[in-house]
Amino acid sequence: MKPLPYTRSLRSGVAVVAMLAWVLVLSACQASPSPGSSSSTMAAGDGASPEPVDSAGVREIYLAGGCFWGVEAYMARIDGIVDAVSGYANGETENPAYEDLHESGHAETVQVRYDTGEISLDEVLIYFFRIIDPTSLNQQGPDVGAQYRTGIYYLDPAERAVVDHRIEEVQKGYDLPVVVEVEPLEQFFEAEEYHQDYLEKHPTGYCHIDLTAADEPVIRVSDYPKPPVDEIRRMLTDEQYGVTQEHATEAPFANLYDGLFEPGIYVDIVTGEPLFSSSDKFDSGSGWPSFTRPIADYVVTYRTDVSHGTSRTEVRSRAGDSHLGHVFDDGPADQGGLRYCINSAALRFIPLGDMEAEGCGEMPG
Repeated sequence: MKPLPYTRSLRSGVAVVAMLAWVLVLSACQASPSPGSSSSTMAAGDGASPEPVDSAGVREIYLAGGCFWGVEAYMARIDGIVDAVSGYANGETENPAYEDLHESGHAETVQVRYDTGEISLDEVLIYFFRIIDPTSLNQQGPDVGAQYRTGIYYLDPAERAVVDHRIEEVQKGYDLPVVVEVEPLEQFFEAEEYHQDYLEKHPTGYCHIDLTAADEPVIRVSDYPKPPVDEIRRMLTDEQYGVTQEHATEAPFANLYDGLFEPGIYVDIVTGEPLFSSSDKFDSGSGWPSFTRPIADYVVTYRTDVSHGTSRTEVRSRAGDSHLGHVFDDGPADQGGLRYCINSAALRFIPLGDMEAEGCGEMPG
């Protein structure tokens, strides 16, 4: 358990109560001070109607991942994160102090403000799940108690679908159930100043997570913008355009990558977004390039395809929304049992030796 803050007795007995209000920047509507309280507070709820996004494209999500010292420092290191603030969320009392958390029901939570032009909510959550054990109830690292529970608290109800999808993907990697609490944000009170930027003030201070996980790559959708339609038409061959934009299927066995097993990665022919790794490629005998999985679960999307009198699962690229192929459940059982049957015309292969020069040297080839 981390120590109680030694500056607690030195703090003022005045609190500023504020409701979230989204304008060009985040401002607070101050209410009367609460005698006897010693922490600066900010509440979402209690009649407040905060907008989930401001005019600059900055959104908020509230993440509980155990001790907030490390979570705040970790999130602040990620490109696209505008600000990270430690606080207390979704408890049973108003204006809690750190010492109250054993009984107040609040979770140590970090308010994360992120620039949607640089990073999506799903990508923020991908980073978040790197530093928590999502199957551990009321404990992260050595810290035990309901205040150390994991949670994702949102302002916009539409974000619930994004959160649920990410949890479904995370669950695939665990036998135990994922127990991350997912709820609308009811309240958030900014923690005492002692806790803000704690690891900047105390570089050798307690931290239960590996902050270097923030440096591990995530394939950002914002790095792979889809070109205008007329540019796509100019840059692609007739076959590539027909496959990616018109849902066509190339001929089996007579395509570019069916028999290629050289180390490297395969990217979307339209945007360059990394999609598949040669390490996951196998000879299915189908006549088309086949993979057991995408390079990351979030770089592809799925649709139900009822063409040709049957129901299949279509696979599309995330950033470019290119038709790639279909996924079937007749792949290698020891590698998950899936077969991603992909058109060569939807892909561009980057050999292992060229990956560094093309900016994807950290991807698995």
